[in-house]
Amino acid sequence: MKTVTEGLLFMAGDEGLTAKQLADILQTDTAVAHDIAKDLMSEMKKNKRGILVSLVAGAFRLTTNPDHAPFFERMAYSPTRSSLSQASLETLSIIAYRQPITRIDIEEIRGVKSDRALQTLMAKDLIEEVGRAEAIGRPILYGTTKSFLDYFSLPSLESLPEPSAVDDDALDEQTQLLFEKLEGRQMTIEELPPGHNKE
Repeated sequence: MKTVTEGLLFMAGDEGLTAKQLADILQTDTAVAHDIAKDLMSEMKKNKRGILVSLVAGAFRLTTNPDHAPFFERMAYSPTRSSLSQASLETLSIIAYRQPITRIDIEEIRGVKSDRALQTLMAKDLIEEVGRAEAIGRPILYGTTKSFLDYFSLPSLESLPEPSAVDDDALDEQTQLLFEKLEGRQMTIEELPPGHNKE
């Protein structure tokens, strides 16, 4: 069941799964599901895997090995990975205009999975976790960072360009407004001053 649990945690993404949620999916007792997740956590740590299981805010989730942080930083700042994709920009525009917002709500608006885009935006310090929603599983709420405001030269979120509509159909227009704010150039991580870290 450990390999099944690993796959489930991968699918759950940043929100992870509580022992009770795992138990419901695995059709077993909560205590048994908790032990399975803890065994998986110990096994991955013992084997010095690149991906580990962590218990965060009561939920098990997959995280990167902190010992490999220098390599992840090098990857995030690599020129070959510096441009924001259309998917990342769409996700950023949704968060900018709808924050705080959960991954599920973002995916409902976009109609596709957004895990990779969220990871990219987090790595570039353009978005951050701002809390948890009062819903089943306490999903993570995302919002933009000070670096987002600094890059777009915005004094505050109230200064965002206003779309003509606020429903889900405004996504394309919101994305276009951010593109225009970029003045036709691709955003690169090199353009963000190295001092722009989370506060």
